[in-house]
Amino acid sequence: MAEPLLPGDAAWGVPSHHEHRWPALVAVAVAMALQLVLPNSLIQGLGTRGLIPGLEAGLILVLLIANPGHISREQSGLRLIGVSLIALITVANVVSLTELIHALLYGSRAGGRSLVYASAPIWLTNVIVFGLWYWELDRGGPAGRLASEHRRPDFLFPQMSTPGATVPGWVPSFLDYLYTSFTNATAFSPTDTMPLTPWAKLLMMLQSLASLVTVAVVISRAVNILS
Repeated sequence: MAEPLLPGDAAWGVPSHHEHRWPALVAVAVAMALQLVLPNSLIQGLGTRGLIPGLEAGLILVLLIANPGHISREQSGLRLIGVSLIALITVANVVSLTELIHALLYGSRAGGRSLVYASAPIWLTNVIVFGLWYWELDRGGPAGRLASEHRRPDFLFPQMSTPGATVPGWVPSFLDYLYTSFTNATAFSPTDTMPLTPWAKLLMMLQSLASLVTVAVVISRAVNILS
């Protein structure tokens, strides 16, 4: 583990505010909605259509009851629930992506168009779920980043290398991680935010691979349909 950040280390930002929980929960709710619009053939490995969204809704309810407002300090129990929620969405999307690729490669031509359309929710969920992972793990999580001493960053944001370009005490919010996830999924590589630690590099590699495979298979199937 990297050495903790020393108080007053302006290059990495000492937080001066609390982070809201609602942006991440809104992203989770969007991911749940995207799961519900997928064709039945892509979720048959997950049981009934409402099983996974129901479990996710239960975890969200627990988070809202326990801490509905700001994230202000480390709460191990709540963080475990948050990680479990993200892991559940990840597993559901991996299963759907696997079913999509199999259906596009070996499915019937008649169902090709609906499968191509179904790739959009899966790709968007991929962006959301990796944004959630980056947000949850960087520097020990959102609560860890708010501490006066925390781990060295796992991601290097532009504001960190040019602290004069932003407000004092700047720390990344969920939107910054979601933007990082989106640009990584579209460019298949980091853009303005660089991974610094092995796990951050591995996650970005996995996201780029999933995005690349999805786009490549969908484009090849679309060309086959239109030809």
